[in-house]
Amino acid sequence: MRNAVLSSSALLAGVIAAPAMAGTVTVTIPRLNVAEYHRPYVAVWVEPAGGGAARTVAVWYDIKKRGNEPGTKWLADLRAWWRKGGRSLNLPANGVSGATRAPGQYSIALPADLKPGAYVLNVEAARETGGRELVTVPLNVPNTSGRATGKGELGAVTLSR
Repeated sequence: MRNAVLSSSALLAGVIAAPAMAGTVTVTIPRLNVAEYHRPYVAVWVEPAGGGAARTVAVWYDIKKRGNEPGTKWLADLRAWWRKGGRSLNLPANGVSGATRAPGQYSIALPADLKPGAYVLNVEAARETGGRELVTVPLNVPNTSGRATGKGELGAVTLSR
């Protein structure tokens, strides 16, 4: 009986000590030399490579803006994300919504419960008085690695374990 309790405890400790992690995506927002700069709205989502439901990992927008033109008003400018399911997401969403970011590099953990398989990671940015850009990176779970670079609104998008 005592051995069974010890074995169960050791097994449980192993599960707790080593949580599953699908990986991390690092998104670079470049500094742009323009007359009027506004931080971009950004959406990050994963969808099965063969098609299927998209899963939003992060969406950065003006979460504090209220009134006649709340920050959510401009989320439709993230056109690909909006069509893939952004419009039906209840915002703010726990663990997904966040404020816009200044130029720099930001790391986002991919969902730990992604099942092994082929996916496409999408990162889309849209900026007021600026442009819009979508960067896609093939993603194979559990072997998470990859990289793509945007040409304007987004810099490097890197997948790592």
